[in-house]
Amino acid sequence: MSSTTGAEVLTQGTGYGVVLGIGFVFAIIMMGLSTLQNRYTTYKISTSEEFNTASRSVKPGLIASGIVSAWTWAATLLQSSTVTYEYGICAGYYYAAGATIQIFVMAILAVRVKQIAPYCHTFLEIVHARYGNTAHFMFATFGLVVNLIVSSMLLLGGSAVVNAFTGMNIYAANFLIPLGVCIYVILGGLRATFLCDYSHTLILMILIFYFFFWTYTKADLVGGFEGMYNLLQQASIERPVAGNQDGSYLTLKSNYGLTFMIIQITGGFGTVMLDQGYWQRAIASEAKTAVQAYLMGGIAWFAVPLTFSSIMGLAAVALAKSPSFPYPGGLTEAEINAGLAAPAGVVTLLGSGGAAAMLILLFMAVTSAASSEMIATSSILTFDLYQIHFRPDASPESLIRVSHIMVAVWALVMSCVASLWIGIGVSLNWLFLFSGTLFTGAVGPVIFSVVWRQQTKEAAISGALGGVVVGIIAWLSVAKTYYGELTIATTGLMYPNLAGNLGACCSGAIISAVVTLIKPDNEFDWSATKRINPRAREMDRKRATLSDSASGPGSNSPVEKEKQEDATVDVASAKDDTTIDIDVPAEESAELQKSLKVATWASLILTFIVLFLIPIPMFLSHYVFSLNFFKGWIIICVVWLFVAASITSILPLWESRAAIKDIFLGMARDIFGGGARKRAIGSSNTDA
Repeated sequence: MSSTTGAEVLTQGTGYGVVLGIGFVFAIIMMGLSTLQNRYTTYKISTSEEFNTASRSVKPGLIASGIVSAWTWAATLLQSSTVTYEYGICAGYYYAAGATIQIFVMAILAVRVKQIAPYCHTFLEIVHARYGNTAHFMFATFGLVVNLIVSSMLLLGGSAVVNAFTGMNIYAANFLIPLGVCIYVILGGLRATFLCDYSHTLILMILIFYFFFWTYTKADLVGGFEGMYNLLQQASIERPVAGNQDGSYLTLKSNYGLTFMIIQITGGFGTVMLDQGYWQRAIASEAKTAVQAYLMGGIAWFAVPLTFSSIMGLAAVALAKSPSFPYPGGLTEAEINAGLAAPAGVVTLLGSGGAAAMLILLFMAVTSAASSEMIATSSILTFDLYQIHFRPDASPESLIRVSHIMVAVWALVMSCVASLWIGIGVSLNWLFLFSGTLFTGAVGPVIFSVVWRQQTKEAAISGALGGVVVGIIAWLSVAKTYYGELTIATTGLMYPNLAGNLGACCSGAIISAVVTLIKPDNEFDWSATKRINPRAREMDRKRATLSDSASGPGSNSPVEKEKQEDATVDVASAKDDTTIDIDVPAEESAELQKSLKVATWASLILTFIVLFLIPIPMFLSHYVFSLNFFKGWIIICVVWLFVAASITSILPLWESRAAIKDIFLGMARDIFGGGARKRAIGSSNTDA
């Protein structure tokens, strides 16, 4: 892909500075945070449980922030604005709605994981416990394919924007963007990704607010709400949207927009349900707050593409004929496929300063999501391949070492694959629309594996493979029938991808359900999944015992901390015990069952609201926005974003106040107390 020079308003040095400088700054920050965590808390990143699951102790605000960060890809900002440029204001809503319901469904699955496999590392361990090696290898392949496509899409979008703004070599960007991310993930593990997710999300929110207030209150080219409305009305006359009511950009009656939402729903189920990153957040969360975390995360994330597309997507439409627009006459098909609508809008409104802000925004989105993909893939490669199939008796030390290696390996692999897509001419838009056809056939069987006791191994395997076959046949058949040839161009159009995504997702679930109903497994009782990872169960019990014994006088003493550290190491080296008691306490079981009901009803209600109650009446009524309705729509978007910012930026700080206090007090004792800790330990050893 050659450099796209239309929006090149920054120097190559700026591009390299952002890509390398910010990445290494975060790596240094993580080094400091990891040091503080190791010194002043009981969670040590030298253990595989802490590295890969954050000791299953993360509170809901930080989980919600992590969900927003992980689901805010480059495509979230670029693709939502691109489809808004193509189909109007409806597309931002359809993008957000189509990719939010999966997070709501994950709230249900998060509770189920806590019920049936509270100490697992990955969802694939559940598959292995239920169905054995063959099914496990197959679903691990699906999981790795999803991670590979998502990871490469992140770089594909990020490198395209860096190249467009700075002229930086696009292949160099592909390899340099993951470098800093790889370093801080290795340094800090999963908890590090949560902390960086928090900082990335905070910066993301600040910049989106900045873009909003500048666009609708300061930009002379726009002229406020009324000016934007008039410009969009004029654009509807000059460049009417096919399939929209009156060709308008200000309506939810959009045939292609609704089609895009269906593709987004089906493909989104694949990229959430088969991505270990989202299961990892469920595993890392506290059992009693997992539902809150996912519901808050879904509600908060919805505001990001909805608001951003209503700013930069609409700005690109409104200002496409402006002399300041970097692509004279509007975006070409290639520029649309590269996701350059939002960058074009930013440059038109804010020039080089806006380009720098957008570059940072995209870099935050790419790196935060990439960190999630790295640690997720590392978990699969470590626990599902290395431990289960090669070294069942692997020590915690070897597991943490392999995890580190796999993070670095995946950073290299995702860079190579992103470069491959560019080399063969596959665009971000093509990959985004097609990817669901390739893997959503496995969605139904994976969900059934967690919620349906009677599903059989044969049903799971046949559903996943059958879904892929049906999806690909439908995709190619529609492309050939409608457009007469099979090319990258025709297979990347809307209707073939609608057929492929729907065919794969629906047939996978249907085949699995039918095979199960014909011959169900009536003997399975979840005991096999509850026995996963007994070492972690013993670690938790030991930690609880230590916590109880440390509640008396002197519990905060340095000596007690040393005892806790030594005990944790002793337990981490314990051998697996398959005779371990797997019964969940009655009180905890009742609480989880209650959470499951809350998650189910909340997910159903929220899904009904965002998919049916709001858009369908407006679609069927063929309503075109009035000026006042447009103003109200935009104001609701920014208010929603404010709520999202409160959830993802303020709540985690409030939840972490005790830990922050302990760290500061510990630092103060070390700085002003000198050798108090050493003296206490020395005294204890002398007494002994």
